[in-house]
Amino acid sequence: MSKEDQIIMGFRDLHNKIDFLNKFKMEDGLKGYKSSEVHFIESIGRNVDSNVTKLAESFYMTRGAISKIAKKLIKKGIIETYQKPDNKKEIYFRLTSQGNVINNIHEELHNELRERDKAVFEQITEEQFDIMLNFVEKYSRHLDAEIKKQGIDITNRNEFK
Repeated sequence: MSKEDQIIMGFRDLHNKIDFLNKFKMEDGLKGYKSSEVHFIESIGRNVDSNVTKLAESFYMTRGAISKIAKKLIKKGIIETYQKPDNKKEIYFRLTSQGNVINNIHEELHNELRERDKAVFEQITEEQFDIMLNFVEKYSRHLDAEIKKQGIDITNRNEFK
C-alpha cells in the first residue's frame, strides 16, 4: 500500500473511531436530535446570516436537503427565519433560545471530548501541527479545485455521480 493510501485510510479510520466513540455521548446528551440537525444548529450558531445557499455549500448538500432540515428545526422551535430590512428576498436563519440551549450542550460535549483526547495533542510540537495543518489545507484546496474543474454545483445536485 502506498503512503498516500495509508494516509487516506488512516484519516478514514481516525474519523470512524472518533465518530464511534463520540456517538454514544452525543446521542445521550442530545436525545431527539440527529447528527445532521446538531451540526446544522452548530453552524447557524457560529455564522451570522446563515441562509440555505451558505449552509448547502458548507455541508456539501443540496439546497433542498438543507430546506428539509430547516423545516424540521423550525417545527421543533430550534431555529427561526428572519429577513433584513434592506433585503426582503433573502431568508436567513438564527437560533431560538431553545436552539441556543442545544448548541451549548453540544459545545460542552465537544469540550469533554477534547479533554479526553488532550493527552495526544499535548505531545504534538508546534512544527508538527504546522506540517499537518499545511497538508490538510493543501489537500482541501486540491479537492476544491477538482470540484470546480468538474463543474459540480453541490447546492443543485440530487446526488454525486
